[in-house]
Amino acid sequence: MSNLVKGNNFWPSTSSVDQFLNDSIFNWRNEMNGFNNAPRVNIAETDEEFKVEMAAPGMKRDDFHVELDNDILVIWSESSDEKEEQNSSYTRREFNYGSFRRIFHLPNTVEADKIKAKYQDGLLSLLIPKKEEAKRKPPRTIKIS
Repeated sequence: MSNLVKGNNFWPSTSSVDQFLNDSIFNWRNEMNGFNNAPRVNIAETDEEFKVEMAAPGMKRDDFHVELDNDILVIWSESSDEKEEQNSSYTRREFNYGSFRRIFHLPNTVEADKIKAKYQDGLLSLLIPKKEEAKRKPPRTIKIS
């Protein structure tokens, strides 16, 4: 029996559990600069596809860049904002720069050419269809001879 809580030395953990906790379905990693946290990502798998959802309220569709290089899917954004307030006795300027980069290694069981992305109501959604041979087949009866 293994414990899914990392750092607990009471229960032994298997290497597969450790790998699951350290990696996701797509073997993702984050790179952040200026953001307190990279937008959170949910990945759901169905028989037909993977659905990736990134919560990013307050951002616009044009703030995102989604790129595919062979089997590497990258979602990234860079933003900058400058505010200036002038008064008779002072000038105050504030600069805000931020970026994030989420990197996913796609399995070879997906149709990379058919990935679709949509941003609506603060949620970036990607649908990544599976190849026909990777889709779950219904059970079938095997005749015994």
